[in-house]
Amino acid sequence: MPLAPDLLGTRSEPAEFSWDRDDVLLYALAVGAGQDDPLDELAFTTDNTEGVTTAVLPTYAAIMTRVGAVPLGDIDHTKLVHAEQAVRLHAPLPVAGRVRVTAEVTGVFDKGSGALVETTCEAVDAATGAPLATTVGSAFIRGEGGFGGPRGGSAAVPAPDGPPDHEVHYATGPGQALIYRLTGDRNPLHTDPAFAARGGFDRPILHGMCTYGFTARALLHTVCGGDPARFASIEGRFTAPVLPGDRLTVAIWRDETGGATFRTTRDGDNAVVIDRGRLRTAG
Repeated sequence: MPLAPDLLGTRSEPAEFSWDRDDVLLYALAVGAGQDDPLDELAFTTDNTEGVTTAVLPTYAAIMTRVGAVPLGDIDHTKLVHAEQAVRLHAPLPVAGRVRVTAEVTGVFDKGSGALVETTCEAVDAATGAPLATTVGSAFIRGEGGFGGPRGGSAAVPAPDGPPDHEVHYATGPGQALIYRLTGDRNPLHTDPAFAARGGFDRPILHGMCTYGFTARALLHTVCGGDPARFASIEGRFTAPVLPGDRLTVAIWRDETGGATFRTTRDGDNAVVIDRGRLRTAG
């Protein structure tokens, strides 16, 4: 079941995505905001708290740009996993709005055992055309390698060898995937045991982008002081699955630019689940 021919450079038709306050509140809950203490992070989880203005978690940009997609061909979706993700904000996200999203395949790499396909999505305000966010996601598709294409490489920098400046601990909930799927990602890999088994998993796994959202919250509060306007971009590589109910540790190393490198691990066996992470800050 091959990849579509001449995939590199393929662009989607523009697609529109709109959202409102309830959507961003649901997203915040889906990535664990207020889970440990309902009175924490009220700016992201409520809309009528005295003295608190509702704000949007920066990684909601990945939800907005998900409508931008290029068909990859007649592939087996049980063999597709999310490999890497970057999110860059051009402005703080409004609590409600409408964007126009275009997608382009910007990389197709032959990894031998599979193919790595990189897609870049651009979101602009549908009314004004002002850039709002850019996301770059890579999918690894097992069994689609060996076509003789470039192998590619990542410029991402590994975490430093020394101890981190901060460690943030979060627990995902047993029903975390059931909540996160309500943000629009209905991939059965995260809820259907039979589908997960065909993909080689003993049980449904947590959405990688849910783990990514937990991680981004840790960075937002630790490095950016909880201010989304200071959160410029985030990138990272998915390296191991997380099961709903797993506990996570986000290790953070600050750097001289005001940003940070980070690594997220799964408690218990200390498996790295997001590696070569990088946060850039603004202001």
